[in-house]
Amino acid sequence: MLRIVEKNKNHIADLQRIFLEVRQKTFYWLDTQNYNLIDFDHETQGEFVLVAVFDNKVVGFISLWLPGNFIHHFYIDDEFQQHKIGTKLLEEAIQIMKTPITLKCLEKNIRAIEFYKKRGFVATDKGISAHGEYISFALHKT
Repeated sequence: MLRIVEKNKNHIADLQRIFLEVRQKTFYWLDTQNYNLIDFDHETQGEFVLVAVFDNKVVGFISLWLPGNFIHHFYIDDEFQQHKIGTKLLEEAIQIMKTPITLKCLEKNIRAIEFYKKRGFVATDKGISAHGEYISFALHKT
């Protein structure tokens, strides 16, 4: 059974692992050798984090910068992708946030771009970051 809960200290080790492993696999075009487990801690500091727990196993998370209605990080354990877990996490996040909800997605992250578009996010801008070209997206609640 899938539950979406607010992050607590018991989730940290699993969240660190997911953040490291999924980034290393997803961002294959970047040099990820300096990524480490504690990146999760400083990358999500001050953010509201929702955690997906499936059969008592942490399988993903979404981190939200609530003051800016911004989705910062969104990762699902590789083994649990394509099971609608990301959709459920996103739905919960949308209920919490005000609109417009925004995010940035690297252009090379094709799967993520398609995911957001299918859920009503619209491209609003493009830019360049240290990790490559990105697309800014926005979602307006209906």
